[in-house]
Amino acid sequence: MPLLPGAEPYRHEGGEVGVLLCHGFTGSPQSLRPWAAYLAERGHTVSLPLLPGHGTRWEDMQLTGWQDWYAEVDRALRDLRDRCERVVVAGLSMGGTLALRLAAKHGEDVAGVMVVNPANKVHGVSASALPVLRHVVRTTRGITGDIAQGGVEVGYDRVPLHAANSLRTFYRMVDGELPQVTQPLLVLRSAHDHVVPAADTARILSRVSSTDVTEIVLEQSCHVATLDHDANRIFEESLGFMDRLATGAGREGTTAGG
Repeated sequence: MPLLPGAEPYRHEGGEVGVLLCHGFTGSPQSLRPWAAYLAERGHTVSLPLLPGHGTRWEDMQLTGWQDWYAEVDRALRDLRDRCERVVVAGLSMGGTLALRLAAKHGEDVAGVMVVNPANKVHGVSASALPVLRHVVRTTRGITGDIAQGGVEVGYDRVPLHAANSLRTFYRMVDGELPQVTQPLLVLRSAHDHVVPAADTARILSRVSSTDVTEIVLEQSCHVATLDHDANRIFEESLGFMDRLATGAGREGTTAGG
């Protein structure tokens, strides 16, 4: 099945610091490609894989679940660890949740975590009915394209409910694993997110065991902040975070920034 234009995975061989970027549910690498290119241009090795079932048509995603998506980023992390001295994991939305699980499971093999609007729960009145509803209704309306400045996010305009039910299971599982996250953590949250509520970030921050935590509020962006008004802020803050990890400068507590 041909890929949607822009949905191609991205890879750049750079220096000894590697970055793994994870895209979101029903999205594609296109949403993170500018971030990946920014870090690559500054000498880092970058891996931005395409998750199974994504980037083609929603019917393909109907055949996949969280085990497939996580296995892909787990493989990409192991590949980076073989090539790089230090690896940081990052992600948008569900991609942020994938990054958090990688940190929980891989411990010292992950030097730091950077997440943008990370998700912790499937929201909506029908979320609890997904185990049954997915056998009656195949899809619901899509969630891509929440960008304040306009523009396009390459992804699906429908959400397959079989995959959404698997996502619900994944979020509940990762919530239980969050106390295993001890790495330095950078969280960037949009003030006007119409997909993932601020409560998800608050829940994640209350559950992780990291003591080096920075939270930044992106005042001008919606959910896909990596393609929005605050994109450059995300890129610059992530580079500064990675530079600080490289120098070993520590930070205690949580910092909120506008």
